[in-house]
Amino acid sequence: MARQNGGMPPLDERQAARIALRCLDLTSLKDDDTPASIEALARRAATPHGAPAALCVYPRFIGIARSALDAQGLAKVRVATVVNFPRGEASPAQAADDTAAAMAQGADEIDVVFPWRALRDGAPQAGVELIARCRAAAGDAPLKVILETGGLGDAALIRTASERAIEGGADFLKTSTGKAPVNATPEATTVMLDVIRAHGARVGLKVAGGLATLADVRVYLGLAAGVYGADRLTPATLRFGASSLLPVLLAAIEGSAAPASEPGY
Repeated sequence: MARQNGGMPPLDERQAARIALRCLDLTSLKDDDTPASIEALARRAATPHGAPAALCVYPRFIGIARSALDAQGLAKVRVATVVNFPRGEASPAQAADDTAAAMAQGADEIDVVFPWRALRDGAPQAGVELIARCRAAAGDAPLKVILETGGLGDAALIRTASERAIEGGADFLKTSTGKAPVNATPEATTVMLDVIRAHGARVGLKVAGGLATLADVRVYLGLAAGVYGADRLTPATLRFGASSLLPVLLAAIEGSAAPASEPGY
């Protein structure tokens, strides 16, 4: 069989969708989120084809998400939340305090925004300090660092942000908040993966913002497989941050027509 993308055999649509489903951070980060909408999100996680890796919600909904998942028999689905979100302008002390508070409320994972504006303004070490303090506050919980690659724009800045995030203790590099005009792109992801490869592929990748189709998913699966290898495309190394992808993935697994989907969270 011909191989592409760093040794990954070509995946059919069902295979790609199954991998993406188990690597999905089913996400709702909307200004009008309510307890009822988060409970509904948790119910969506109980699919006939397996559960996503995590639910990602605002900190005030951590307990609601956990209870709703448990009620669905989904105790293994993790609850992720966001810190320094979405603008990335909190002080290191505030970001660390917010991380500690989220952990105390029961968060299993933290997605923290890198201070990308400070980097863009010539202060790369600000990111190291903030991430390191959040790393300490998160303990052993996975720390996913959102680079906001669309805001950085320049490949050299994306590379520097990736390096500084890993220096600070990131477990994952994440493309985007989903709140910027430009979110995940293959070009930015390639830069991030180059840095991840240079660090021994010990840091995971999370692609978020603007994902709407199975074709999008397959592009990023191929890029990730080129660094991690096909056998390591698991929630430990790869996440997709979205809610709109779920019906697309389920349709592909079931062999039905894909529904219309809106990109983003």
